Amino acid sequence: MGQPDSIDWEILKVLQDQARIRNVDLAGKVNLSPSPCLARVRTLEQSGVIKRYVALLDAAALGLGVSVFVWVRLEREIGSNLEVFEQAVTARPEVMECYLMTGTSDYLLRVIVPDVEAYQKFVVGFLSRIPGVGNIQSSFALKQVKYKTALPLAAPAVR
Repeated sequence: MGQPDSIDWEILKVLQDQARIRNVDLAGKVNLSPSPCLARVRTLEQSGVIKRYVALLDAAALGLGVSVFVWVRLEREIGSNLEVFEQAVTARPEVMECYLMTGTSDYLLRVIVPDVEAYQKFVVGFLSRIPGVGNIQSSFALKQVKYKTALPLAAPAVR
């Protein structure tokens, strides 16, 4: 697939907000008939532009009310330490996001747990035991001011 055109961009905008929209309704919103609309969605899926469809859950309503941002510095930034760390955190369900960073820390994690005790167990029983971890700093989120999953899509300017 080449670059998405303006209709594809409109489809993506709608699907980011309403992933379960019926194809006939999506087609109406982007001014297409249902068959070509479905073909475009399938092409966006097959090309990997649309990775998957998910249900967004309310963490607090499910008893997962503690969100922690964790900065991790490794003892040495060598390939094997990076791989060991990344494999370990990837396997943990409470690690929602993990980024390799520039600056004073090597990684930034976003961790969701039910309470402070669960976070302590995560740090003491798991994170601090990963070979190569040198320093761990944590910041507890007091309030979520903004959270979104939709990318800021704007169709590219026509040349």
